[in-house]
Amino acid sequence: MFNYEKINLNFFFPPFYFFLFLILLTAYSFYVYRYTIPQISSSKKIFLTGLRSLALILLLFVFFEPILTLAKKKVLEPISLIFLDNSRSMQINDGTNREQTIKSFVNGIQKNNLSNNSIIFSFGTKISKLNIDSLNKLNFSEGSTNFANISSTIKKIDQNISSIVIASDGVITEGADPIHSLEKLNIPIFTIGIGDSTSRNDIAVKNVLFNDMIYAQTPTAIVAAISNIGFGNKNVTVSFFENDVLIDHNNITLSPDGIQNVDFTYTPKSGGEKKLSVEVSNIPGEFTTANNRKIFYLKVLSNKVKILLLAGSPSSDVSFVKNTLKSDNNFTINSITQVAANKFIEKNDQQKLIDSANIFFLIGFPSKETPMNLWQSVIKNISEKDIPYFITLSSGIDFSKLKLLQSELPFTIGNINNDYIEIQPDISAYQQDNPLLQNNSSNPIGSWNNLPPVYQPNVDLRSKPESNIISKVKINNVPMNRPLILTKMLGNKKSIAVLAKDIWRWKLETAPKNLDLFDRFILSSVKWLNKKENQKLVTIKTSKKLYSLGEQIEFNAQVYDQTYNPVSDANVNVKIKTGNETNEINLNSLGNGLYEGTFQSDKAGDYSYSGDASIGQNKLGSDNGSFNIGEVDIEMMNPRMNYEYLNLLANQTNGKFFYNSNFQQLFSILKQINKKSEKDKIEVSDINLWSNEWLLIIAIILFGMEWFFRKRWGMI
Repeated sequence: MFNYEKINLNFFFPPFYFFLFLILLTAYSFYVYRYTIPQISSSKKIFLTGLRSLALILLLFVFFEPILTLAKKKVLEPISLIFLDNSRSMQINDGTNREQTIKSFVNGIQKNNLSNNSIIFSFGTKISKLNIDSLNKLNFSEGSTNFANISSTIKKIDQNISSIVIASDGVITEGADPIHSLEKLNIPIFTIGIGDSTSRNDIAVKNVLFNDMIYAQTPTAIVAAISNIGFGNKNVTVSFFENDVLIDHNNITLSPDGIQNVDFTYTPKSGGEKKLSVEVSNIPGEFTTANNRKIFYLKVLSNKVKILLLAGSPSSDVSFVKNTLKSDNNFTINSITQVAANKFIEKNDQQKLIDSANIFFLIGFPSKETPMNLWQSVIKNISEKDIPYFITLSSGIDFSKLKLLQSELPFTIGNINNDYIEIQPDISAYQQDNPLLQNNSSNPIGSWNNLPPVYQPNVDLRSKPESNIISKVKINNVPMNRPLILTKMLGNKKSIAVLAKDIWRWKLETAPKNLDLFDRFILSSVKWLNKKENQKLVTIKTSKKLYSLGEQIEFNAQVYDQTYNPVSDANVNVKIKTGNETNEINLNSLGNGLYEGTFQSDKAGDYSYSGDASIGQNKLGSDNGSFNIGEVDIEMMNPRMNYEYLNLLANQTNGKFFYNSNFQQLFSILKQINKKSEKDKIEVSDINLWSNEWLLIIAIILFGMEWFFRKRWGMI
């Protein structure tokens, strides 16, 4: 009926009662008009009975909450999604005429009458939809090749996708490899290899490895991987640059094996963002020299992290934590350790150490003997200067004094007892990617859950809503809803709390097994506490650091007020400099504190930018950074078609790989798949009749009509 497969009417109460009341109400209406004063004709009685019956039945509908379910069959025509590589690598001249191959493939789609069942996209940095007759939009100018965007685009298309075709050289220069997510789609993917898969004689800087955290005046290793094909035993010079100034170079003999590492020692003189590069000298006969240089950017922290360890009394916790912190040369460790009232192990300027510290470690601190002026100074630095801190409830801690820091703690302190309970960590599997919990075990979370017992004060300790519970406790292997390890990040304030004493036991337990669990936890805590970039009120970034010449530079910004609420009506202005040239753009608000804007330049070189966000005369904050245009064209660095990847992608998804010379076979395959892939889809819609306002309106109109005609006919 009406092309619907199924029409159902469901009631909240059993339908039997609905029909029973329907009969009763109809009978009642008939009874009311059986005898009237004055007597009226039978036709008028039937008319009034019908009005009242309909009105009452509509009210009955509201009471029984009926839902009308309509199921309709819809035929889904199969479609093929076609993705064409529009990146600059399609301009590489390797003798295969890459651009023409793609255009010939599109012409083949038209000739084989596949255009009506196909959706065509170009991809590179972005995904763009194309009409079959708009090949002029394929200009092969995009500065990167991002396969991950293909996966996200497919997932957004709610149609009967029968097949996917990707025509590309298979060289990913941006984004993650989406092969696993594409495999889960259960859609055959056919790949067309654009370019030549033959390895050419070439030298390249394949990769550069370096530490994420680098400090000024501290030496660090930079490792460059140099590959070569056809130049084994040749001599080259590998140079290392900072901001295009030569720092060091190595004369090497290229390995016959084709790959080797070259090490450099880098000691940055100052903090800030550094543009670094590794370059290998050219040799006559290379297919391309575009990959002989690799540029990367590195943030150098200005100084060593100054850590002040405050202990209420000497303890094993203090010794073990202090020794772990001293193992990292990037930390400067000072301590204030109390041994009695107004007596400390160290003879130092306590106030100077407190005011200059970047991070506090509070180990059983404060104690009953801790001078109030010392404790108040620590509280002031935490609450007013937003100094991050790590706290353990080690022996001797005075909870009554600790309550003075209650507003800054990641936990609340309730009833206080003097005894301790034996507990172990209980960490859920969903925390497996938490950076604080990583260690060199094959099962990091399992190692945590098998640690020996420590002791927790028998105090009512509860996590605050803004805190994140990293670990709860278990007592005698029974999980309990009590926190053990907490983190808190609210605005500029960060803290980590371990609600136990004798955590040194974790170090002794893991040492014989060569596990770095304890040391890694302490050192990772310092890095987490010291990380500042997530705390800015205003952040302005480019989508990446390296752009090809002519590529559009994308700026993204986030703006918050002092209470860390998003600000969507700010004026975000960005000034972009290169040499003596300055450009200025305003970013557009996307709502919820997000902003975006674009910039384009045809001049190669290093660019720096600085941006401000303001509302009227009120400046909310600023940010700055740098990027590079055109010095290294990442799309030209790998001239070889990646046959291995394209073939693997096709095989893993039950598709097939085609060379640029035999893709004509693909058209007949697509036709056959489309014939077999037609699907029926049942669309079900539920209509809540009882909540429809028109039911009440119609019922009121019917009652009104009944009243009108009764009066008109002079009825009592």
